[in-house]
Amino acid sequence: MSSGNQSAGAGARSDGQGAARKAWLTSLETRFEQAQPNLNSSRKQLIRSIIENAEESFFLSSRALAKRYGVDKATIVRSVQMLGYQRYADFSADLRSHFVSRLTPYTLMKAASRERRSVADHVEHSFEMEGHNLEALRSQLDASQVIRLAKRLNCARRILVVGVDFAASLSYLLAYGLTSLGYDAEAPIGSTGNLQQKVNLLGPKDLFIAISFGRCLQATVDAVLRAHEHGVPTFGITDSDKTPIARFCDSFWIASIANPSFHGSYVAPIAAVDALFVACAHLQPHRSLAALRQKDEDSHSRWYQPLPSGIDNKDYRIRNGRGIIHRATDDVEAGTRRKRKDDHVS
Repeated sequence: MSSGNQSAGAGARSDGQGAARKAWLTSLETRFEQAQPNLNSSRKQLIRSIIENAEESFFLSSRALAKRYGVDKATIVRSVQMLGYQRYADFSADLRSHFVSRLTPYTLMKAASRERRSVADHVEHSFEMEGHNLEALRSQLDASQVIRLAKRLNCARRILVVGVDFAASLSYLLAYGLTSLGYDAEAPIGSTGNLQQKVNLLGPKDLFIAISFGRCLQATVDAVLRAHEHGVPTFGITDSDKTPIARFCDSFWIASIANPSFHGSYVAPIAAVDALFVACAHLQPHRSLAALRQKDEDSHSRWYQPLPSGIDNKDYRIRNGRGIIHRATDDVEAGTRRKRKDDHVS
């Protein structure tokens, strides 16, 4: 499912920020925490080791996992049951989700470096995964969901888009595109304090959009929680329905960033943003055309203008972006004349 409405997160928020932070635990971590009073020390150590080294075990069968940790299969099965799982397959799925949610640039690069691939193979693999991410987005995010968000944007007085680190490029793209279409949108940059101050200015008639993936960055999630404290509607773009962004935002889209690269792939999120631009532009074409026309009129000076034929680039340049051509040597001669005049006056 590529989008959703989040109601369970409201309960976590109502208990304050401390409770909300506790809810950031993955499903597997939550089960382990709840089961600890009923576990002996050796079983605690076994389960903790499995969770902390999920990248080495999430793909293993119960027999292989038992061999990996030097115990019998019955011990693994019993440990899984004590966590509340009826089937090993359910535990394995949660272990994989835990592994994915805890990915970092380091763990991604570490895992990729262990594979016996040539550099060319890594590049081809990257292209392949980009395609899979786009296919997943197209199969899960339909036009009605995009139009629904576009209509929500139309009702918002102001739109604040927050993405940190690599996701800052996505937040800037979204805010800049919306501004070009006539929306009052902003993607603030700077410190966590700056983000919080921007959120403090929002109200129930505004919209807060958060973009973060995997474990999600602290500053982005804190901004979501602050927005809720002010009664601001929230929307998220993330890569799983188990991320903090999905848990705490009112609704969200899922766009996979799976990629062997250390920073993940933003092909699917950018495709989702582009689809949103299309919906926004065509929902209110008159406003969009007016905003784009004004931008076009204001932007004549920024477009590249080639020099007339026969003019040497080394001796001429274009001033003020309006095609006014001056010889570079003229500036030197004018400066020399001014200096002589100044010397004469003095």
